[in-house]
Amino acid sequence: MEGHIVITGATGVIGSEVARRLVKSGRKVVLFARSPQSAAAKVPGAAGYVRWDSDMTSGEWTASINGAYAVIHLAGRPLLETRWTEEHKVACYDSRINSTRALVAAMASAAVKPKVFVSSSAIGYYGSFERCEETAPLTEVAVPGKDFLAKICYDWEKEAMPAEKLGVRVVRLRTGIVLSTKGGLLQKMMTPFSYFIGGPVGSGDQCLSWIHLDDEVSIILEALDNPAWSGPVNAVAPEPVSMKAFADTLGSVMHRPSLFPVPKLAVQILMGEGAEYAVKGQKVIPRFLEEHNFHFAWPLLHEALDDLVSREI
Repeated sequence: MEGHIVITGATGVIGSEVARRLVKSGRKVVLFARSPQSAAAKVPGAAGYVRWDSDMTSGEWTASINGAYAVIHLAGRPLLETRWTEEHKVACYDSRINSTRALVAAMASAAVKPKVFVSSSAIGYYGSFERCEETAPLTEVAVPGKDFLAKICYDWEKEAMPAEKLGVRVVRLRTGIVLSTKGGLLQKMMTPFSYFIGGPVGSGDQCLSWIHLDDEVSIILEALDNPAWSGPVNAVAPEPVSMKAFADTLGSVMHRPSLFPVPKLAVQILMGEGAEYAVKGQKVIPRFLEEHNFHFAWPLLHEALDDLVSREI
């Protein structure tokens, strides 16, 4: 296969696993990271480690775009990892919009342009809902929502799309809640369950559109090399569940009761405005993946959680 593969966000839970899989398969990978040293320690064996941050609109990193086979763009300030302030919201927005714009500008300037651009987005694109019953299942053709997360996702995708005019195949990856014991929702919920005080967050009525880390990585790798893949792709398992069902299933897998809901007020104290999104969800269906016969290794929640908890991945 011609050219190397550039990965941003390569030290994150998803990016590091994608990078490891590509390195193991013999592909030439160049990792963009704030700290090339920590990227090298976390993902050894890459062809290059380049200093890059989401606010770097130009610099030496642009040379790595020239001649690349693909760019996998997974970087972005974590949205729900800290209390929401106006500064945090601006930083989350800018880290996604500015970095995507800079990558596409680098592609436009490259003498040999990448063939593929896999650009992150999220199911927040569709807006957030309090209850599963409030909405029909959402596919890739659903209209964008009106809230802040939807605006981020809509503008994020809008910055990626001009790459198509350069002849680059663009896959806009609308990722759901990625399940991993190394970070995100599952890791946060496992801690109270381990102390027998676990339960659903919020009302429990909101929908969780989830995906096992292994399937998320497999989707990204398929997007790299399958010429039939372009446009928006919902990266979610086939069956969304309610938060209550998720908590009950996690309790079952961990052999713990699911008795202690985390009330919305407690989430608000911790997260401020971000609580509105932490206690809502989306009912999203992977229509594109189903139509393109993608094989889910982990389509069912109980088996997915059992695998993740037992392997600690």
